[in-house]
Amino acid sequence: MNEDKAILTAEKQFIDYLKKQGKSSSTILAYNNDLSQFAEFLGKRQITQVTSVGKEQIEEFKDYLSYNKYLPKSASRKLNAIKSFFRYLKNQNLIEANPSEKVDYPQYETKPPRILSQMEYRALRDAVRNDIRIAAVIEILLQTGLRIGELARLELEDIKDNSLRIKAYESQPERNVVFAQAAKKALDKWLEFRPQTKTKNVFITKTGRSFLIRNIRTIVNRYFKEAGIKDATINDLRHTFISHQLANGASVVMIQKLVGHKRLSTTEKYLNLINSSPEAKVKLEEL
Repeated sequence: MNEDKAILTAEKQFIDYLKKQGKSSSTILAYNNDLSQFAEFLGKRQITQVTSVGKEQIEEFKDYLSYNKYLPKSASRKLNAIKSFFRYLKNQNLIEANPSEKVDYPQYETKPPRILSQMEYRALRDAVRNDIRIAAVIEILLQTGLRIGELARLELEDIKDNSLRIKAYESQPERNVVFAQAAKKALDKWLEFRPQTKTKNVFITKTGRSFLIRNIRTIVNRYFKEAGIKDATINDLRHTFISHQLANGASVVMIQKLVGHKRLSTTEKYLNLINSSPEAKVKLEEL
């Protein structure tokens, strides 16, 4: 085994490893934040070396998170970062035993993806009808299953006759997404209205700047509220698209490629959902 290493030094080494592995920036940021919080927790207890961390300290950190009212799902994510960190240290021979190996994840109920009903997506369309930009955002997400980040990064050159080119980004390869007439109609209407600017992004602000993810999410959430749709997020438009496509006979492999799932098993999970959800069995209408 190599000489003892400081926790903060080992953490930086682990984050560099994740970058070399091609992990997404959001994953790296989350791991870095979670491990920094764990390192700060240990530091207050005078524990600064990786070999000084045992199962007891990790269990204490779990208790600390619970006491400070972290949701079990958030605590589970933080523990996952810790487990990945110590697996890495063990593989690098920086520790003799993995102290996180026998630490259990917090128990919590995983909610299935939310699928909008026919009445709900009609209400959402009605709510955004006079907002040309957001109407196009909603229609593209609902008719293509794009991720919100992919929509925010769309550029004018990515628009083809009846499809969108989704450029490669971090660990996601490039793909082409065919969109329905409803999405094409809404997008064309927005492009006619779109202000002239040097910004290449399809969706921009009134001042011609890029339409940021957080702003898209905030505005769509506001329209959910106006439409009377409860417990929904912008990601549920993607869930709705996937579920409706599978429920109406699309192959799992085709949908996997269309929405950019890395693993077929991710797409297959929706099959169980649509069998128990009447909302998924209603065909998505076009405007």
